[in-house]
Amino acid sequence: MKTLVQKLIDHPDQLKDLSLDELHQVCSELRETITRVMSKNPGHFGASMGVVELTVAIHKVFDTPFDQVVWDVGHQTYAHKIMTGRRLDFETIRKKGSLSGFTKMDESEFDSFGCGHSSTSISAALGMAEASRIKGESRRHIAVIGDGALTGGMAFEALNNAAASSANLIVILNDNGMSIDKNVGAIEEQLSKIDPYSNLFTKLGLNYRGPIDGHNLPLLIEELSKKEYSKGIHIIHVKTVKGHGYTPAQEGDATLWHAPGKFDPETGELHGTSELLPPKYQDVFGETLIELAESNDRIVGVTPAMAWGSGMTQFSERYPDRFFDVGIAEQHAVTFSAGLARNGMIPICSIYSTFLQRAIDQVIHDVALQDLHVIFCVDRAGIAGNDGATHHGAFDLSLLNPIPNLKILAPMNELQLRDMMGSAINMKGPVVIRYPRGRGVYLDWKQPIRKVDIGQGRVLCRSGEIAVLSIGHAGNIVREVRVKGHGFSHYDMRSLKPLDHNLLMDAFTNHEKIITIEDGVINGGLASSILAWMNTNGIDREVHTLGIGNQFVGHGSQEELYAECGYDSVALENLIIALSTPEV
Repeated sequence: MKTLVQKLIDHPDQLKDLSLDELHQVCSELRETITRVMSKNPGHFGASMGVVELTVAIHKVFDTPFDQVVWDVGHQTYAHKIMTGRRLDFETIRKKGSLSGFTKMDESEFDSFGCGHSSTSISAALGMAEASRIKGESRRHIAVIGDGALTGGMAFEALNNAAASSANLIVILNDNGMSIDKNVGAIEEQLSKIDPYSNLFTKLGLNYRGPIDGHNLPLLIEELSKKEYSKGIHIIHVKTVKGHGYTPAQEGDATLWHAPGKFDPETGELHGTSELLPPKYQDVFGETLIELAESNDRIVGVTPAMAWGSGMTQFSERYPDRFFDVGIAEQHAVTFSAGLARNGMIPICSIYSTFLQRAIDQVIHDVALQDLHVIFCVDRAGIAGNDGATHHGAFDLSLLNPIPNLKILAPMNELQLRDMMGSAINMKGPVVIRYPRGRGVYLDWKQPIRKVDIGQGRVLCRSGEIAVLSIGHAGNIVREVRVKGHGFSHYDMRSLKPLDHNLLMDAFTNHEKIITIEDGVINGGLASSILAWMNTNGIDREVHTLGIGNQFVGHGSQEELYAECGYDSVALENLIIALSTPEV
C-alpha cells in the first residue's frame, strides 16, 4: 500500500526535501484529488489537470509566497490551492462560503494577485516586479499565462513594456493550444512552429527558452532552477496537454472537458439528465441566430473565443464564412463588428456581460458614436453563479445606460429573446440584448418570432395598490410570488433604453407604492432610470428598489446569491406583505 504523500502537503516548503519519486507521487495524488472532487462538484477540470507538474515544480523551486506567482485566468490553479493550505476546503470549491474557483488575495497569501479575466498576469507581475526593484527586494516574480490568454492584446502590451524593463520577471507560457475552444489566429500558428533562436519574443528583446515538455517534472525543476533567471525578463515556453493524466479528458474533446460537469471518475462518462427541462439561453440564442441567418445573408456572428459557451458552435459549422472567432480580444471584437456594420453587414456580437466590461470604450467610440447597427447579445448577464465576483454580469446596465444611441433590451424569458433578436435585425443603430446564465422557463420555446416594438413594456397583471416593475429575467422572480395569490400589479419593462414612459405613467398613476427589481447593480440601472424619470416629471411616490447594492458579490448558486443580495422570491414576498400591512 503506497504512502499518501500529498495528504501531508499543506505548504510548499514540504516539497523541498522530497525525492523525485515522491514528487511524482504528489503529482499523481493531486490529479486523483482533482478528478475525484470535480466528478461530483463540477468546476474547471482540464486546465488544472494540465499544469500539475508545472505547479509542483514552481512551488519546489521558488520560495512562495515570498516569491510571487501570478496565475493568468485562475482556473488552472486547483493543484496550487491544494498545496497551499486549502486541501480540506478543496472538497467544496466554488460552493458558497468555500474556496473560490479562481485566485483571490483575501483567500490566501499564496494568491499574490486575484484574477478571473484573461491576459492580465504579465501586467500585474511586471508591476509587482518593478515595485520590488524600487524597494530593493530580492523576491522573484513569475507570471503563468496560458489557456489562450496570449491571444489577448493586453498580454502583448505588457510584453512590450517588459522589454524595456530592468526588473526581474519570469513569464511561463503554458502552451496547450486551447482557451475554452481551440485557439485561433496567427499567434497559435507561430507557437506551434516556433524557432527557439528567432521568434516573436526574441525580436522584442526578451530572453526566450523552449519549448519544454511541461509534463517532464525533473526537466521543469532543472530549468526553473537556473541562476540566469534571477535577473532580467525571461520567457519560458512550456508545452502541456489540457486534461493530462486522465485519459477520457486527454483523448476526448478538450472543449467539453474544460468544465465537463459531473462525471464518473472511473469511466469518464458524463452525467447528463433524462429530465425534460427548458433550454439554456445560450442554446436558444444559437438556434435563433441560425434561423435568422437562413433568411438574411447579411447576418454574421462574432465572438471573442467563446463560441461553445455562447452557443455559436453550430452557427460556425453551418456558416463558416460568416462566423468570426477573434480570440480573447473583446476590444477588437467590438470594433471589428463596427467595421462589418459600416460596410453593410449585420454583426451579432455575442459577449459575456463580464467580458464586455473590457470593451466599453469601443462600444462608445466605435459603435454608438457612429450609430452603427451592431447587435450585442450579452450572455451571462446578472448573477452568474459559482464562478463568482469576476464573472457576474452585474454592471452592464449601469455601464451601457448612459451611452447615447444605444437601445438596451432584456427579455423575461427565452421566447422574448427570440422576439428581440428577430426585431433587432430591422432596427437602426446599436442594440444590446442581455440575458442570464442558465435555463429559460418554457419547454415549447420554438415559437414563431414576433415583432417587438422598441421601448414598449407590458402589463402582466393588475391588482391592488402595489406595482412591481421588473426588467429581464428578474420578472420570473416576480411571477413566483404572484402565483401565491398576493395582490399586486406586475409591469415587465422589457426595455431599459428607451424606457416606456407611458407604461411608467400608468404604473405611478394607479398605484401608491412601487417596487423595482433587477438582476444587476441598482445604481445606474432600472431603479436609477425610474427615479430620474420621477424627478423630471415631478412625481412623488414611495419606491423600493431591489437588486445588487454597492458590493462585489461572491460565489454560490444563483438562488443563494439572489437571496444574499435581497432580491429572491422570499425577499420580494416579504416586502410585498410588509407594504400591504396597514400601519397601526
